[in-house]
Amino acid sequence: MSEQIKHECGIALIRLLKPLEYYRLKYGTWQYGVNKLYLLMEKQHNRGQDGAGAVGVKINSKPGQEYIFRHRSVDPNPIKDVFGKIYKEFNHAATEFPKSYHDPVWAKEHLPFAGEVYLGHLRYGTFGRNSVEYTHPVMRQNNWRSRSLVLAGNFNLTNVDELFNLLVGLGQHPKGYTDTVTILEKVGHFIDEENEILFRQYKNEGYKNKEISGLIEQKLDVRKILERASRDWDGGYTIGGIIGHGDAFVVRDPWGIRPAFYYADDEIVVVASERPVIQTVMNVNWNQVKEVDPGNALIVKVDGTVKQEMVRIPQTRKSCSFERIYFSRGSDRDIYLERKKLGVLLAPILLEKIDNDLKNTVFSYIPNTAETAFLGMMEGIRGHLIAWKKEKIKALGSTITDNDIEEIISVQPRMEKIAVKDVKMRTFIADDSSRDDLVGHVYDVTYGIVENGKDTLVVIDDSIVRGTTLKQSILKILDRLKPKKIIIVSSAPQIRYPDCYGIDMAILGKFVAFEAAIVLLRESGKTKVIDEVYRKCKEQQRLPKEEIVNYVKEIYRPFTDEQISAKIATLLKPDDCKAEVEIVFQTVENLHKACPNDLGDWYFTGDYPTPGGNKVVNTSFINYIEGIKGRAY
Repeated sequence: MSEQIKHECGIALIRLLKPLEYYRLKYGTWQYGVNKLYLLMEKQHNRGQDGAGAVGVKINSKPGQEYIFRHRSVDPNPIKDVFGKIYKEFNHAATEFPKSYHDPVWAKEHLPFAGEVYLGHLRYGTFGRNSVEYTHPVMRQNNWRSRSLVLAGNFNLTNVDELFNLLVGLGQHPKGYTDTVTILEKVGHFIDEENEILFRQYKNEGYKNKEISGLIEQKLDVRKILERASRDWDGGYTIGGIIGHGDAFVVRDPWGIRPAFYYADDEIVVVASERPVIQTVMNVNWNQVKEVDPGNALIVKVDGTVKQEMVRIPQTRKSCSFERIYFSRGSDRDIYLERKKLGVLLAPILLEKIDNDLKNTVFSYIPNTAETAFLGMMEGIRGHLIAWKKEKIKALGSTITDNDIEEIISVQPRMEKIAVKDVKMRTFIADDSSRDDLVGHVYDVTYGIVENGKDTLVVIDDSIVRGTTLKQSILKILDRLKPKKIIIVSSAPQIRYPDCYGIDMAILGKFVAFEAAIVLLRESGKTKVIDEVYRKCKEQQRLPKEEIVNYVKEIYRPFTDEQISAKIATLLKPDDCKAEVEIVFQTVENLHKACPNDLGDWYFTGDYPTPGGNKVVNTSFINYIEGIKGRAY
């Protein structure tokens, strides 16, 4: 994506299933767990660079000993800062107690983060101030270990207002009006209830209080707690948690909107937001890494029992397609193949756009993350070219000569690296005009490979959201090469609707597809449609979210995809751009062909998997009309 869109967030959970002595003997260090946590977080730094946090929990610690440890940071390099603090404590102990330091039993008793359970988090601050208070993991502490709770997640809930009121109805006084606080207190409330139920049960059976604490830790029903806590959650989420005595879990929303993967053997359980991260860190094959099923929780009990249990009834799978198109690491086998397929499916559309004139067309990509789709696009074009060559050879029949064959088989698509991003460039200048000029130099172009006024330049991007970078930078830069025509290709369909499940695309008025539709309505004398949509959205404001209809779809209904694409090209073409500009988008149908198991397409279709999505899109439209800035949830 040539313009930065932020995404929240990434998680990593580790549960060591053996005593620390085991890892010291087999791997040479009792730090095995914390080392793996560091690698899991570092390999997922693409998912969050605004903040990071890590928690370590010791199992079976003695009364009076601290057993939960946490470091969080919003430094420019937060992962380095967090683990720098952890390892500084280790290194200090190695200097002060050189004989004892390597003893796992001594380390667990005396050193922070020398434990068996770890939870890490990477944050992109798409909502809320970027301060350490907003950084996960978050904690709810208690003198009873089985009531203490640590949470970290990749989530966004659309109905925080409802959930907040439910907490108030329970008699609580939440300290914040955010989904993080709401989730923490909701889970914490049902942990408390489960503790109380078990306490009364064992007390009636004649057990002493000290005995009861141990029994509760063994019998605490994590599945039931999560089922009761998440019953009213509307949104996308993957949430990892540790209860103070050592139970750990990762729970996923019923639609599978946010991703979660795990690996388990007899030594360790590892959970992360991305499959290839686990493959790399644990050195295992892709098919050894499983997915946490939608609506399920992976639960690791304090005794080391590992189970995946259903928490909420799974719904029609709507895993976020933007994970596939852009955010997830391209080293994932499935994602790599899907991105290539997106490019392959664009080939026939592009050949039609250039009238099959490969001789006078140059193909390229911007930015580097679009390279996989570019490879697929070229694979598709070569496939069509093979069919064309066969027909040409057949048409010549028996009269064909060696020169004819050579001329036909030598036809190849022209592929070039047209633009290279100058990674040293930083757009830090505050003055608008100066900054705009600087943005125009973020990419360097390769001169001399496009024939002036004759060649068509086809450049593929992952997706086009706001289009500002295209207009202010990329199209201006490509126009310096003096092509006859520039075709910008998006491997994603037109982004028309806001996200409300964790990706920073929540403001409707910023989407260039929406802007194009509004302009078309005004130019065609159909402003009444805008007024009608506004009226219908306002009429629904006080309805329960389950009854709300997405009326924003009516903004796009009068126009074809091609008409909107043409208007987008007009809006994004710089005034001084001499080349003709056309913008081509992937179709929703092709998106589903490329990503058949991940059908979360609400950005493109407005078909939200949860009722809260319809509430958010309508509120976002109202905000646009009324000039209200900010998010709709």
